[in-house]
Order: sequence, then structure tokens, then C-alpha cells
Amino acid sequence: MRAPISVIIPTLNAAEQLPRCLNALMEGLEAGLIRELIVSDGGSTDATGATAQAWGAEVLHGPPSRGGQLRRGCAAARADWLLILHADTVLQPGWAEALRAHLGHPQRAAWFRLSFDNGGLAGRVVAGWANLRSRFGLPYGDQGLLISSALYAKVGGYPDVPLMEDVALARALKGKLTGLPVIAQTSAEKYVRQGWIRRGARNLWTLIRYFAGVDVGRLAASYRR
Repeated sequence: MRAPISVIIPTLNAAEQLPRCLNALMEGLEAGLIRELIVSDGGSTDATGATAQAWGAEVLHGPPSRGGQLRRGCAAARADWLLILHADTVLQPGWAEALRAHLGHPQRAAWFRLSFDNGGLAGRVVAGWANLRSRFGLPYGDQGLLISSALYAKVGGYPDVPLMEDVALARALKGKLTGLPVIAQTSAEKYVRQGWIRRGARNLWTLIRYFAGVDVGRLAASYRR
């Protein structure tokens, strides 16, 4: 019997963060859950590709658009379930058993509880807001996603967009999302560098503009600035 899960990770110059993410996946490999690891790269100029291959990943190459990268990675996956993670996300111990229990529910996708590897009170507040938002059906990509291949295909999968691909998929999965007791610890580096309030406010403003119908290309250009 083949392992049930394909892991898909979008990357762009992630050689420094990727090993911790992949090391945490060993728990699932030892539990017989992981069939394959797919790294969908967007043109890295560092050692991301070589690092991924050293861990046994299949590396796909294409333009740098997270939505497009995820769409390519999911299209190449062969397992019955897809586990989508960001390269700077580290699943905390005990995650494999929780995912195994969810495999009996192919008509529901699952998100994980966000935490940060640094940040103190500010990090806990931001993570708390993210987890509350997710309970209302809007988890972001840094919280991870477990979804059956059949459900992914049914809702149309990730759109090939440079930003908000996770929100678009979450909206397509309305009423079909479940939180699992799994901690997805992500890097706080961008928040620390840019400021917790500043980055949090920018993320919220971007989400509001997206819901207001602003073009995703414009949002991406503004977000990069």
C-alpha cells in the first residue's frame, strides 16, 4: 500500500530555512505517511535546489509566483492527499498522528495552529489573531494545509496568482475547513525586521483591498514595495 501524502513546498531562495522544515517531516516519513516530496521553485539563486535534492525531493522549476508554483507542485503530486507547507514552517512533534486521524475525512481540508519561533508577546498576539481568523474559514499559507487530491481538484486548486492564492483557495473551501491540534511554527524574521505592527497592518490592509476587488497584480506590486 502506497503512502497517502504528497508534500508540496514552494520555494524562492530558501536554502537557509528549508532544512528545518524538511527535518520535521521525518516524523511522517517514519510513520509511513509521506509518499513523495515536491519542491516547486521559483528561480532560486542560492542552494535551494541542491538542498531539496539532497533530501530526496523532486524539484520543479518555473516563474516566481507562489500561486503558480503551488499549482505546478500539486499537479505533479501522485498521492491521495496533499500537504502544503511553506519553506520556513516547521511542524511540531506529534503532527503525524493528528494527520493520520484526519485521513478518514477526504471531504474536509485541515489547517494547523500558527506559532512563531520568536517574537514574545507580539508574536503570540499575531498568532492568536491568525488562529481566530482561521476558525472563521480563512487560514493563511503559513499555517499549512492538508487536503485530499479529490477535494483539491473539485474546488479548482490554487489560482496562478502572485499573492492571495491561499485566501482564494480558503474561500473556495468555505464550510470544508477544519483546524487540527498541530502546531505549525513559522519564522518571525520578516515581522521582526519590518515591525510586528507595521507588517500586521499591511497584511490586514492587503486582505481588505483583496476582498474589495482590487486586482491581485496591483496588490502584489504594492506588497513588494
